[in-house]
Amino acid sequence: MFLAKIADCFSIHNATGHFWYQRVTALALIPLSVWLLLLLNKALTAPYADTVAWLTSPINASAIIAWTVAVIFHAALGVQVVIEDYVSSLSTRHLAIRATNLIFLALGVAALVAIFFILIDR
Repeated sequence: MFLAKIADCFSIHNATGHFWYQRVTALALIPLSVWLLLLLNKALTAPYADTVAWLTSPINASAIIAWTVAVIFHAALGVQVVIEDYVSSLSTRHLAIRATNLIFLALGVAALVAIFFILIDR
């Protein structure tokens, strides 16, 4: 029961809300992904200490956290749509959606913990 509630954290129970969440996260990811490209360029060309110093500024740290949350949520919504479209059995569909939501939740938590370790370690 507890795992089912955790797995439902990404679930949107009405189609209109699901549609708008997908569009809003897609729009948010456009400028955040441009920022991510700047980070990757910095990571590939600058020394590690400079990259970490750049990343630990409040604006850049907020941007990487926002990008992580938006991309995980957007991906979870997209995979849910694919499952809803291609899995015909209702019980299998619900199980697959819950399983993928748990996987995306675990990935999101792991990514945020890694980011916080980078930010705290500095």
